[in-house]
Amino acid sequence: MSRRGRVTIGVLVGVFLLFTLLSWGVDAWTDWLWFEEVDYTGVFTGVLVTRLLLFLSVGLAMALVVGGNLYLAYRLRPLLRPHSAEQATLERYRMALTPRLGAWIGIVSVLIGFFAGLSAQGRWQDWLLFQNSTPFGVRDPEFNVDVGFYVFDYPMLRYFLGVGFTAIVLSVLGALAVHYVFGGVRLQGIGDRMTTAARAHLTSLVAVFVLLKAVAYILDRRALLLAYNEGTGLYGAGYTDVNALLPAKEILAYISIVVAIAIIIFSNAWMRNLVWPGVSLALLGISAVAIGGIYPLAVQTFEVKPSLRDKEAQYIDRSIKATRTAFGLDKAKMQGYGATNLTPPADLATEPNATNVRLVDPSLVAQAYTLRQQVRPFYDFGEKLDIDRYEVDGKVQDYVVGLREINDAELTTQQRNWLNRHTVFTHGYGLVAAPTNRICDGFPFFVSGFLGNQNQQQGCSSAGEQIEVKQPRVYFGEKTTEYAIVGAGDPDRNVEFDRPIGASEGQEQYYTYTGTGGVEIGAFHRRLLFAIKNAESNFLLSDAVNENSKLMYVRDPRSRVEKVAPFLTIDGDPYPAAIDGRIKWILDGYTTAATYPYAQRINLQSETTDELTNRGTFALAGDNVNYMRNSVKATVDAYDGTVELYEWDDTDPVLKSWNKAFDGLVTPKAQIPESLTEHFRYPADLFKVQRNLLAQFHVTSPEEYFSGQDFWQVPNVPDAPDTGVKQPPFYLNTKLPGQNETRFQLTSAVTPRGRENLAAIVSGSYVGGQPSLEVLELPDQTAVLGPGQVHQTMTNAAAVRQELTLLQSNQAQVQYGNLLSLPVGDGMLYVEPVYVRSNQANAVPLLQKVLMSYGDGRYVVLANDLSSGLKQLVDQSKQAAPPPPATGTPPPPAGQPTPTPTTTTPAPPPPLGDTSLAAAAARVDAAINEVKAAQASGDFARYGQALNNLQTAMADFQAAQRAAGGTPAPTGAPAPTPSG
Repeated sequence: MSRRGRVTIGVLVGVFLLFTLLSWGVDAWTDWLWFEEVDYTGVFTGVLVTRLLLFLSVGLAMALVVGGNLYLAYRLRPLLRPHSAEQATLERYRMALTPRLGAWIGIVSVLIGFFAGLSAQGRWQDWLLFQNSTPFGVRDPEFNVDVGFYVFDYPMLRYFLGVGFTAIVLSVLGALAVHYVFGGVRLQGIGDRMTTAARAHLTSLVAVFVLLKAVAYILDRRALLLAYNEGTGLYGAGYTDVNALLPAKEILAYISIVVAIAIIIFSNAWMRNLVWPGVSLALLGISAVAIGGIYPLAVQTFEVKPSLRDKEAQYIDRSIKATRTAFGLDKAKMQGYGATNLTPPADLATEPNATNVRLVDPSLVAQAYTLRQQVRPFYDFGEKLDIDRYEVDGKVQDYVVGLREINDAELTTQQRNWLNRHTVFTHGYGLVAAPTNRICDGFPFFVSGFLGNQNQQQGCSSAGEQIEVKQPRVYFGEKTTEYAIVGAGDPDRNVEFDRPIGASEGQEQYYTYTGTGGVEIGAFHRRLLFAIKNAESNFLLSDAVNENSKLMYVRDPRSRVEKVAPFLTIDGDPYPAAIDGRIKWILDGYTTAATYPYAQRINLQSETTDELTNRGTFALAGDNVNYMRNSVKATVDAYDGTVELYEWDDTDPVLKSWNKAFDGLVTPKAQIPESLTEHFRYPADLFKVQRNLLAQFHVTSPEEYFSGQDFWQVPNVPDAPDTGVKQPPFYLNTKLPGQNETRFQLTSAVTPRGRENLAAIVSGSYVGGQPSLEVLELPDQTAVLGPGQVHQTMTNAAAVRQELTLLQSNQAQVQYGNLLSLPVGDGMLYVEPVYVRSNQANAVPLLQKVLMSYGDGRYVVLANDLSSGLKQLVDQSKQAAPPPPATGTPPPPAGQPTPTPTTTTPAPPPPLGDTSLAAAAARVDAAINEVKAAQASGDFARYGQALNNLQTAMADFQAAQRAAGGTPAPTGAPAPTPSG
């Protein structure tokens, strides 16, 4: 290569390295400043130092082993080589390599060490746990070894073993190549094909490889407790593993040691050839196939399969116990619930658990919040709101809560210039809350927000409730995707848009940030740093950046906690709360492991995905785990971004190990403020995992588990069962049977596998600061319907279907809210809000009706509100026994599939001879047909008259029913007002 070519390549390489190092340096510096802002620099330095040490140590060790063997192969080269065409051909390569052989060996070693170091630095979490392991105090049932060995030690030992195998294989290949080039190994010519020195070198490396294989067999014995057992569908060593594979692995380990010794002796001390070493390796391979493969297969086929249940019973029991312990199911309280009452009790309308049912669905009312509380188009409440509870006026009640945040994607083209995006529209404003069971003209009843009394504007009386928030500004939230430059204003010139103070667009208030959040960028070198980081020259040129400026970045609460505690898995549903006058995001952090012996392994993403995933909640990463604890509660201040980590599970060994690794990173549980503890709630993703596992692992008898007859399943979304999307759990403030007081808890219904009737109610709550997982199990032959069946039953009831038809038209559509399953009065009460959404652009769903059912589906009402619906259910129970459910599908006997419920059921004919009732029913049918015809014609005057006629016909029909002694039809409500 010419001198110019070498210079060009050198310049290009230098430029590449410069920009690579510059990019890495900028990222590291900005990360350091961010960690300094949140006061967690120990995490940054701890992770960085650990990764660097692993990179250097493993990379250096790999480079030394491979490079040392390459150099040794060169030193062992023969000084005299026989003349042959092969050696003449290789001479040109020897002449090229010999003058710079040290450099070539160094380059190869450095490259190998570099990639080995890159692989090692990614194992920093395994290394820190290995270094700071904490005993579990639980021993595995096979080897009587503490579970901490599997969780903390086994992953790193397996990695080190893999590094050893890689180093030896590369050394063998490299040494063989050097020996061949320099004549130690020949393919042609007379005499020995390999010199004594080359043979000793290469066979020693092969012997080391075989010794590592012996170590691998020992670790494989422990790995059997983590492997999948196809016979039982569970994880952990089964009968064949324990009685055939474990002895086989031990025998193979001893054989490997003997073979390694034989290779050394036969190759170098005795026969000094490769025949017997080759025979030894072949025998090892044959032994591995026969002892480790054929023998266990024979045991499985001829001994285990014919009596699989009996042989595997002991090991099924191990898996059940380990899974229940690893996921906290062993503390679940199981109790029976007969649900024998199929008739609404007389006191149902005054039963607290029934009268305080949540009606507002947080996944449907976000648009209503936006319409009533948005103020400006760029404000947003997100797709799903959150549920929390507050004590207002001396009463604890649950509220639907949302934050008014800036949505950068909703800024207009004019507003999306750099100055507006990053220095003007920097924050949201206000926490908005509404009780979960109070409705105002179809809208939530807002009790907290800065827009004044919206309820009175809607014509509803206000109780004067208010949730106190002293600092309502939201600089850190789920919608804050852009960085923000704040604090650059002065008292005479505030530049950050704060909030509107009047109805018109011109009446607006501006603000200058005064909090502690953000990184100071007043100095020139800081502005230059972030100009490079964000590829934005305005950091240096704009007057909006001055000596008082601060830069806020990584503003999403979930991302902030993940960065501060990278060893945690963060729950997909952070929620805001007003605590001591400040808005704080509360997040649940999980510690997980994938090597808990005998525990069932699950995929976090698939187990936590339901109807709300990616619709206001985040999907978890697809990690496979078999141990999970809600060990940390984290908070992020919405104003200054302060991150706090609080220990929640003070018995978790994994968290204790991380706390040792980062020197007390997590605040002890005893120091959690009481005002914060009041807003903790049972985490949704952990509950989903526990609920799904309880569907199988509530069965603790190995024989019953093997049969699988008593397994449960999570029902699909009731109003869209064919989609295969699971029904999410719901937060309720209620008192379930067996509980001493009302609790804020997460609840879910489950059904028997393959059937649709109700099997159990699972709930999760906190009692005295401790998690409480409870299961109300119904009898196997219960007549109580499951969520899917109940929805079909309620919507197919004749009178209900007529009213739903009126609500849904060409101009509006019906949307069903969360179907709640409530154990009340030794029976089951189902409540499902019905929303109506106009087809007009930007229309919001409005709560218009409430579907309710009790017992086995024979008592169904569609009411205007909760209280009237409860009274109607009681009235139905006092009259003659109602007909069977409209679906006509009572739960079949156990083991038989549930027939598909009918989707259309004709209205029951009037009693014979009762002409007044028949005439009233006929008038209702005629009025419905007239409403449809008026809608199709577009004549709104005719449509309005048709609605009035329908109201009159419905009233006459109700009166006729009461006169005939029948079941009163539910009171109607005005149909949606036609648009236009």
